[in-house]
Amino acid sequence: MLKQLVALGIVTSTLTGFAGAESPTNSDIALQPATLLVHPWKQHIPPTNRQGVPGIERTARGRLWVVYGRDVESQRNYQIVRYSDNNGESWSAVTLMIMPTQGVRAMSPCIWIDPQQRLWVFWGQSAGLQDGRYGIFATYTDQPDAAQPTWSTPRRLGDGIMLNKPTVLANGDWLLTSSIWKVDNSIRVYASTDQGQTFSLRGTANIPNPKMRGPDEPMIVERKDGTLWMMVRVQGLGETVSKDQGKTWTPVEKLALRHPTSRFFVRRLASGALLLVKHGGLDEKAGREKLMAFVSDDDGLSWTGGLMLDEREGLTYPDGVQATDGTIYVAYDRNRTPDGIIQMAIFTEADVRAGKAVSDQTRLQIKIDRLPPVE
Repeated sequence: MLKQLVALGIVTSTLTGFAGAESPTNSDIALQPATLLVHPWKQHIPPTNRQGVPGIERTARGRLWVVYGRDVESQRNYQIVRYSDNNGESWSAVTLMIMPTQGVRAMSPCIWIDPQQRLWVFWGQSAGLQDGRYGIFATYTDQPDAAQPTWSTPRRLGDGIMLNKPTVLANGDWLLTSSIWKVDNSIRVYASTDQGQTFSLRGTANIPNPKMRGPDEPMIVERKDGTLWMMVRVQGLGETVSKDQGKTWTPVEKLALRHPTSRFFVRRLASGALLLVKHGGLDEKAGREKLMAFVSDDDGLSWTGGLMLDEREGLTYPDGVQATDGTIYVAYDRNRTPDGIIQMAIFTEADVRAGKAVSDQTRLQIKIDRLPPVE
């Protein structure tokens, strides 16, 4: 039966870790890529009472893609991928499931459309809850608008947990950031100069103060002067700068912007402004609540606007994308345990600058998914 599923494209690799499957003999099991289940049957999807850490993308033709983890912060963590062809009014069944072998956690996903319009899905793998090394894995499809996209064989790109979207520099290089958490030079910057065929470690960044170290969750933007600015999750927000395309970085220092110990989102918009999604106002130390959007016209030196995306508690892990028509989509999770709610906000740069909805595209607190009760 397994060979028949592989031949039909329903399964793209061996189903280790399932009942009846042969156990792996390699002791370094986290180096083995997870199984990709294409259009999995419902009985293949384990029940859980928690999910979160979403990523979102949009194709040029308008299909929205989301990825998020199930059984998050658990050794049973796995990932699911779905899409919407009606701007988030409804969503497909699970079209791709990333299920690691038994004893390995698939965690902290990222979804991204590259300059060649291929859709990439990245995730991290760890032996057990945290193995101190982790690993970035990826698969992609060059058919992101197809009814049944085909996916590449997953491969390992480097150490660490990636989580956030790559940055494409003006010279065409792709930069991926990752972290191996709470060690010297924990932040890794991987580069591809051949459109994703190969990746190599370009540089590292260090958080000198051990008390500020954590998952890091770094994000890079290329400033207009050619320098690279990386924001980092520390006890609040941190920053580091590279003047040599990511080879060397200044020590990570804390930013004046107030923020809880939680993920944020920063990205350059088509207008040239930077978008920042964070918790609370610019001078407010909020908890994991009050998810707000701001823009900067001077590469992050100052911020303006302040659109409230969701004022409720239990909000975490925003990720966003801007469509070619300027519409901005941000996905995030709410009450990941036990409700497991995946949310989305749709808005424009004009809304952010005005600090209120001024466009007819604006839709807030949209539910993508919510866990049913686990019996």
